[in-house]
Amino acid sequence: MSAHDLLYLVPTTVPPKVVRGDGVYVYTDDNKKILDGTGGAAVSSLGHGNREVIEYIKNQAGKVCYVHNMAFTNEPAEELAHMLVSRNPDVFARAYFANSGSEAVESAIKFALQYWQLRGEHERTHFVSRKQSYHGNTLFSLGIGKMISRRAPYEGVFPKVTSFVDPCYTYRHKKENETDEQYVYRLEKQLEDEFLVVGPNRIAAFIAETVPGAGLGCTPPVDGYFKAVRRLCDKFGILLILDEVMCGLGRTGTFHAWEQEGITPDIQTNAKTLAAGYQPISSVLVGHRVFKTFEESGTQLANFHTYQAHPLACSAAVGVQKIMARENLVQKVASTGKYLEEQLHKTFDSHPHVGDIRGRGLFWGLEFVKDKKSKQWFDPKHKVGALISKVGIKNGLFLNPGAGTYDGVHGDHLMVAPPYVITKEEVDTLISILAKSIDEAIASLPN
Repeated sequence: MSAHDLLYLVPTTVPPKVVRGDGVYVYTDDNKKILDGTGGAAVSSLGHGNREVIEYIKNQAGKVCYVHNMAFTNEPAEELAHMLVSRNPDVFARAYFANSGSEAVESAIKFALQYWQLRGEHERTHFVSRKQSYHGNTLFSLGIGKMISRRAPYEGVFPKVTSFVDPCYTYRHKKENETDEQYVYRLEKQLEDEFLVVGPNRIAAFIAETVPGAGLGCTPPVDGYFKAVRRLCDKFGILLILDEVMCGLGRTGTFHAWEQEGITPDIQTNAKTLAAGYQPISSVLVGHRVFKTFEESGTQLANFHTYQAHPLACSAAVGVQKIMARENLVQKVASTGKYLEEQLHKTFDSHPHVGDIRGRGLFWGLEFVKDKKSKQWFDPKHKVGALISKVGIKNGLFLNPGAGTYDGVHGDHLMVAPPYVITKEEVDTLISILAKSIDEAIASLPN
């Protein structure tokens, strides 16, 4: 057996091999202890090695591991759907379960398209999205996002049904002396203009990450922004899809990130912390407006995946969500998040190469700059975010890096999104290693 039969992300590079996890730490095969400061990709909300969740999976495995969902339903899927829908019964009518965030977004897009077909508005096939957005790694979800580096190999094949407006990105896009209200008005005007250029009767939905993750590094919206978005969608009858694959289910300090915006979506996606990484699973929560049309038509969904609503995955998610509720982890995210925010600002506000610190709850981003006053980014060839992450692993900390923050090519950031169970002492350790790693990485760059 070859030691390297697996195709790695960088085919010529063998990454460290993790052999076990415990709490907020993972351990490699050479027994190196690494603080998982982004829970993988903002996934491991309960940390690693939670025996209670593992028992949920084992118990379900002793009953049935798989059923074909075109013919059957299963108990964990029904229970999980009730747990999610019953939290907001006035907003959501049904839950649908897939296997990844990409599949969830793909399904949400398909639901929106089929909804308009059923209503007889066949011309509504266009989507409006935002620059620097990331909505998944299938061709359609990549096409509806605008992460240039991941789109590049496939540019010639994306469906020509998406147009893009600016994100709500205050650090780079808000003008000097511009108030929040003026900035929101400018973004609202741009979005309305885009709707009118495309033709409102051709637009199926506007899709946005409530708090963007991988592409923009945890940039929270300005107060009033999503109210303006919701108002415009309602004005033109356009569906609002909120992608909370990364920022939802407690990550920002409320169960849904949109709860802090004073609006509700028509369709919502979730994934990362649904089962906290113990099983692959994602969800699409469908609002009453959309579901009513499906219900009245009696039409079968034109979307099916073999492993959707998988019993083991749903059982893991049920366990995770029960633990989150019992341990009041969403409230813990809010309180620990305040401490993390304080320590990030205390440590890095004066750092010459940390241009911006932004986020909510346990979902924070640091954007790096070569010059703080001018906000000049580092040369993209240095891959500063990835370099800091690599040095961090050497020093015992993993944080997820991002590149192309400003325009898809320029700008670097790191995400700080630790497990919900992280302690203040572990936050201190994270901050200490991060500070050391930033300085080491930048000191290693050529002058």
